[in-house]
Amino acid sequence: MRKLLLLAATLLAAGSVIPSAVASASPQPVQAQIQAGPSASQLLAKTNSCKQISNGKYKTDDETGKTVAVCDANGAVFWKADMDIDCDGVRTSRCNEDTDCCYQDDTAFHASNGKPLTADVTHYIVVPSTSSIWKYSSSGLKGAGSCAVIYNNKVLYAVIGDTGPTQIIGEASYATAKDLGINPDPSNGGVDSGVTYICFKNSTVSPIESNSKATSVGEANATKFVANN
Repeated sequence: MRKLLLLAATLLAAGSVIPSAVASASPQPVQAQIQAGPSASQLLAKTNSCKQISNGKYKTDDETGKTVAVCDANGAVFWKADMDIDCDGVRTSRCNEDTDCCYQDDTAFHASNGKPLTADVTHYIVVPSTSSIWKYSSSGLKGAGSCAVIYNNKVLYAVIGDTGPTQIIGEASYATAKDLGINPDPSNGGVDSGVTYICFKNSTVSPIESNSKATSVGEANATKFVANN
């Protein structure tokens, strides 16, 4: 009888320990990832007023009026426009002569392998080619420069990857549009308004085609932008 009592006590003690050990080994809740860069609202708050540096304004499309100014800020320039879809560069199933009436197999700035950028992969924006309205290089911008693109309360970091018409502003790659929740189809996609582009002066993303690098460099520059404006 005494042995049975001792065995029962031993099992009871073990039973009280095992659940505790199991509980302590249970996976702990994973904390939400902390956003490294500023929020969309923090960035937009710094673009409420415009110190215009463009000599006049741009159209958003051929048939629209001239309504978009390029604005200066500490460490950046910005503009508020639409988003047309750029499908130029390396030919893919999404970006080619059949999907895009205006397709070109080149981009102004090339990837680290010397080839054009791939529009449905790389997050890039298009700046207007140099004209009497504005010369982007005079504002400290260049190919592979870092930019933040904001739409519908979402921030996406991109590079300056191509140049466009001298009179029109507001264009970005297929991949940029898609990852911002905008229809990326070059034939009927894009959005007519509500996009803010902030490009950081004297910045470089290397390699230009790396979206992860565009994000890390962009977040760092955006943090400085919010702090200095």
